[in-house]
Amino acid sequence: MKASPSLLPLLRSRMQGELLALVLLHPDREYTITELAEACGVTPTAVLREVERLVEGGILEARRVGRSRLVKARTDTPLYRPLSDLIAVTYGPMPLLAEALSGLAGVTEAYIYGSWAARYSGEPGPPPGDVDVLVVGSPDPDALFDLAERASRRLSREVNVHRISPESWAADTADPFVTSVRERPLAQLNLDQES
Repeated sequence: MKASPSLLPLLRSRMQGELLALVLLHPDREYTITELAEACGVTPTAVLREVERLVEGGILEARRVGRSRLVKARTDTPLYRPLSDLIAVTYGPMPLLAEALSGLAGVTEAYIYGSWAARYSGEPGPPPGDVDVLVVGSPDPDALFDLAERASRRLSREVNVHRISPESWAADTADPFVTSVRERPLAQLNLDQES
């Protein structure tokens, strides 16, 4: 199991936070254990154990369809809204920004950098005040601005987006911004999202 980062020390592991973010922040979607394992980068057995705990605790619900087990958020409990708000603020940037950017034309890669990425990677420190996003590609600047505004409202913190061309990102450069981003932790966003 992945080590617990500084984003939300209440949780046992980063995997638990990632799993809760994926399921709670997409309450209308059902996930298979395999999908959750792939998204969290752990074994299906680890996800199954966590899902069983969360189902028993009334946070998730699960049902069987053939040999598959489908999991989704329980939205009919008093825990859902405050827990999903807490998860959105802490672990929400990865799934929410990946989902938003995967639908934006011209984006080839995207990363979260700065203090949020540092806490996500396990570096101790104060809670991040904002989320810094590096978008590689040539999306429409106005669409990117609007996306950052919507994400800021959903995540209850400012989302700062910096756009860079694929050529600039791939090149060996002395650009101080690119150098500083590359030297610190980066959390790559999975842009291969299924709706």
